[in-house]
Amino acid sequence: MVDGYLGTLTTEERTLLHLFNQQLPSGGWEAPAILTQAGISAAVHVQRKHIPRTLKRMETNQLINVAQRHIPGGKQRKRVYTLTEKGTQHAQSLKDRFFQMDITHNGSTVLLGSLWQSPQPILELLSHLDEGLEFHDSALVSPLSNPEGMASLDAQYGEELVRRMFARAWEDGKITRDEQSLLNEVVEFLGMHPERARRLSNEARKSLKIPPPEEVYFDMIMQALDDGEIVQEEVDLLDTFRIAFGIDQIKHQELLDKARNQPAVSEHYDTYSAAVKTAMQDQIITVDEHAILRTLRQQLNISEDEHARVMNDLAVKE
Repeated sequence: MVDGYLGTLTTEERTLLHLFNQQLPSGGWEAPAILTQAGISAAVHVQRKHIPRTLKRMETNQLINVAQRHIPGGKQRKRVYTLTEKGTQHAQSLKDRFFQMDITHNGSTVLLGSLWQSPQPILELLSHLDEGLEFHDSALVSPLSNPEGMASLDAQYGEELVRRMFARAWEDGKITRDEQSLLNEVVEFLGMHPERARRLSNEARKSLKIPPPEEVYFDMIMQALDDGEIVQEEVDLLDTFRIAFGIDQIKHQELLDKARNQPAVSEHYDTYSAAVKTAMQDQIITVDEHAILRTLRQQLNISEDEHARVMNDLAVKE
């Protein structure tokens, strides 16, 4: 879930705006990470595993081109995406529509386009706008590909997983080269900015609340099963960490069966769970936070039983 006006846009609209004016470098060899699935998911505030569906639909509708390029710092070539002429026209229409909107800025009504300064990404400009079309000096939400700022609720779920993995790595007071290599794989998979990852590492080191490896691995399985299936890229990542965590195939199957037998939950269950965890960071949910969570339950169609399950899970982990 994305805060503000940006949250009213579809994933396809955000993807069009993200890729707008992005060109593949000449030479046909390298491409920036922002054009990969990880880069796109981080920029448009959508979990990595949900991006392929949108990109496939856009490719079918001839809105994007797909190519294979080497990504600086990467070990192998990856798929990268750019807009076709048709996709560029769609993105231009979106940009024109948004830039002609009347919005409120410092008490005055102005056109949104008057606040844009090239080469500012259009999505970054829109992230300052709330649902009431009031422009704020600070962005309401920041993509994982940015070093600072509050991530969207969906992205916070990925942040929490990375934080817990850093906590495991810091258990003996240091992160080995092998551990850092494994962590880099997850950070790259999520499209997370290295500076954001370093901040999460520092937070984990300072808290030193070390979760059991099986618990972290189970969280990884649950996130992979979010849409009911585990794709090959997720299988490879799970295998890497299963070996690193010393989890054998028997325990893996046990955790996988447990994850698959979890009661069916709403599409936005994890988003709501992340919001509750944020509210509980100070060990108490205030009256205002209760009201916000109640409204969020209504917006996300979270049942009272699911709310109770979230609270129970947090109580058990405490």
